[in-house]
Amino acid sequence: MPNPECRPRDFPPVTTLDFRMRIALAADHRGYAGIKQLQEKLSREGHEVTVCGDISGPPADYPERAYLVGQAVAGGKADLGILLCGTGIGMSIAANKVPGVRAAVVHDELTAQLSRSHNAANVACMSADLLGQRIIEKIADVFIKTEFEGGRHTRRIHKIEAIEKGKDPFAVAE
Repeated sequence: MPNPECRPRDFPPVTTLDFRMRIALAADHRGYAGIKQLQEKLSREGHEVTVCGDISGPPADYPERAYLVGQAVAGGKADLGILLCGTGIGMSIAANKVPGVRAAVVHDELTAQLSRSHNAANVACMSADLLGQRIIEKIADVFIKTEFEGGRHTRRIHKIEAIEKGKDPFAVAE
């Protein structure tokens, strides 16, 4: 049953030996079918999956769905989020307005991997219209399994966080 408020129960912490993740999913009406199938797959794999909003009803406005997933991720109720809409672009724009969210439009396995390893993305946004279900699931797998590399990328993430707080990224040394 979908959770309209996206308030999952408390889950055990994820460790390096336990790759089960808490994943928040949502879609607008163009991604309902894809997100349902992704939910089933991720649940079968042992992930704790929460669907934010109804994915069976009338057309939905993507900013509301992006907000619910963004709040779940930024609030620590989900480790990662995955959003589907027509192109993935609208969801990404809306999700990135939630402080603490780094949403990326991903369209293949490489962009999913780089969004996580270099940009510490915590929300993947995909096109329900342009991607088939098989590639959506492959992209989700890569996104979930890829870790942030740190190193030189950490400084860049700190600069993004400075911008998010209305500060000058040039003032960030490390």
